[in-house]
Formats: sequence, C-alpha cells, structure tokens
Amino acid sequence: MTGPVFRPAGAGALLVDFGGGIDEAIFARVVALDHALTAAPPRGLTETVPAYTSLLLVFDPLVTDHAVIERHVAPLAADAPAGFADAATHEVPVRYGGDDGPDLAEVADRLGMSPEAVVAAHLAGDYRVFMYGFAPGYAYLGGVPGPLHLPRKEAAVRGHPVGSVMIAGPQCLITTLPMPTGWWVIGRTPLRVLDATADKPFRFEPGDRVRFTRSAAT
Repeated sequence: MTGPVFRPAGAGALLVDFGGGIDEAIFARVVALDHALTAAPPRGLTETVPAYTSLLLVFDPLVTDHAVIERHVAPLAADAPAGFADAATHEVPVRYGGDDGPDLAEVADRLGMSPEAVVAAHLAGDYRVFMYGFAPGYAYLGGVPGPLHLPRKEAAVRGHPVGSVMIAGPQCLITTLPMPTGWWVIGRTPLRVLDATADKPFRFEPGDRVRFTRSAAT
C-alpha cells in the first residue's frame, strides 16, 4: 500500500491524494484519515473535505503552512486503520416510475430490462456515501449495480423536483434543489438529505451506507 501524494491547493489548503478511482478500499483510507484528524487536528486546521480519492485540508495560512500540515498528516495517513467502523446506515424510501421517475422506462429500454427489473436491481445495490459536491447536500453515492450503468444524457433536462433519485454510471444521487440534470431520474423520495434549519443540515456523513426501499405510490 503506497502512501498518499501531498499537493498544495492555493495558499491555505493541502490536498492529500490517495489516487485511483471510485473504490471503497481507497475511500476507506480517506475516511480513516479524516477521522484521525478530527481526533488530533494540527494547529491552524479549519476544515477537511473528503472526496472519492482525496482529502482536502483547509488551514489558516497566518497560523501554519503546507510543510507543517504535511509533517503532521503523513504519519496519520500511514497509520490510521482504514474502514468505516462508525458508519451509519440510512433507509431511503423511493417511489419508482411515473411522474416520480420519468426516466425509468427509457432506462429499462436502453438496458434491455423490464422496468421492474431495473427497480429490483436498484434496490439490491450496496450504496456508500462518498462525498458532497456540485450543490448543497448533493451526496454522491457509489454502489449502483453494474447492469444499471448508463452514461449521462447528452443534454440536461430541467424541472426535476427535490428528492429525485437518479443514476449515472456507477453513481446515484438524491437531489436537494430543483435543478437541471443529465442523470437518469428513476424515482423520488420524501426524505430530505438537506435541512438548512437543522443543527446538522446534511443527513449523511461520508462513509455512511444508504439502503433504498420501495415506497407505495401516493
């Protein structure tokens, strides 16, 4: 197992890059380092931002610098046990198809499956929260089963509501804002990933698991 690569990211940030692609083993190292830094932060560290293969460390450049942060982080990155020991599991009810999942029929047609087979495959997926990005509360989930992998649409479509459950390639996402998307919308959930009024606005933590369940139409 090779060590991460440290890359300056402007005057006040350091990127710890573990390399690779969407892979739970790599991401487990990202999460382990994030937790280690929560328990033992270096002086001047103000924020950590986990992603699929990296951890961005934001610091106050008036207090510390890249070299000091790297010296603190390097042994933690080498020694922190990879894993998701503290990960929560969240159950997300979904209404599939119809107005809630306007792309379900086309997804099924493109994949050579029935709509019910698409739903069954999606429900059987093993989903992990990898990162937040693009828009507030947009939690990118890995774990979409291989038979459901489709590239994004050629053009984004407007008008999808909050709670839309959509897939593209190996990823799944639940929308938190009405926004155009080129992903395939197969269902909708009443669960809200983002609550700006709550003490904890984001429902998920990176590393958590998500389990989708089928909800009856209303």
